[in-house]
Amino acid sequence: MNRTFDKSAFKLNGFVALFLIVIFLLAALGLIANHVEAFGMILFVLVAGLGLPGLYTVEPNESRVLIFLGNYTGTVKESGFWYSNPFALKKKISLRVRNFNSDKIKVNDHSGNPIEIAAVVVWKVVSPASAVFDVDAYEDFVHIQSETAIRTLSSQYPYDNGDEAGLSLRGHPEEVSESLLTELEKRLKVAGVHIIEARLSHLAYAPEIAQAMLRRQQAQAIISARKQIVEGAVGMVQMALHQLSAQNIVELDDERKAQMVNNLMVALVSENEAQPVINAGTLY
Repeated sequence: MNRTFDKSAFKLNGFVALFLIVIFLLAALGLIANHVEAFGMILFVLVAGLGLPGLYTVEPNESRVLIFLGNYTGTVKESGFWYSNPFALKKKISLRVRNFNSDKIKVNDHSGNPIEIAAVVVWKVVSPASAVFDVDAYEDFVHIQSETAIRTLSSQYPYDNGDEAGLSLRGHPEEVSESLLTELEKRLKVAGVHIIEARLSHLAYAPEIAQAMLRRQQAQAIISARKQIVEGAVGMVQMALHQLSAQNIVELDDERKAQMVNNLMVALVSENEAQPVINAGTLY
């Protein structure tokens, strides 16, 4: 049974109740002083003594769930000094915002690569009755379900997509955080818990493949850089040939164009600085 909307418990102002209890105690003392029969004195003392457990305080961002004879009788969320059924169990539930930092978990991503992942979850109880009655030990429930949600999330996305399209754990932190928050909300709603924020706090390849994956990333970066260099060099060669032709600077046949393209591509694409050789012509 999910109690997303808790019902308010019956309560009285604690100071008024305390004043009445003191009145009963003073009445009992008066009976003792006047040597009145013991029955009346005992009655007043019992009423005052049994009424004292009904007094309790509720601090800001705190609640009390009242249980009487195994039945839920209501929730008190208003801070202050109150009086309720003295025979009811008044279970304290904090409504404050709390953080949960998960341990580093070793899991496999969507591609099957072992990774280490951890997250920080910001949460609070919004339904004290659900936290008490619908789950056993709601704080442990939050921790276990959070780690389960993190494992589920890691299996849905690869660590890194490289140049391929699609979401990844490393490349799309905002989208991944949103997915984690949605997964946590779905799992923890039964416990009356609201997730305020959920973000990955640690993400790395597992140590046994970290070096290999680092070399792979470096290779992908080199390939990507060389691709850009080649694309830029082809554009520069096309521009040079076009301008030479448009401005009638020199007439080049196909063989000389091929030689010029080769020389320009070598000079532009080479990792080392090219050393030009100036051809000054021949004497004969």
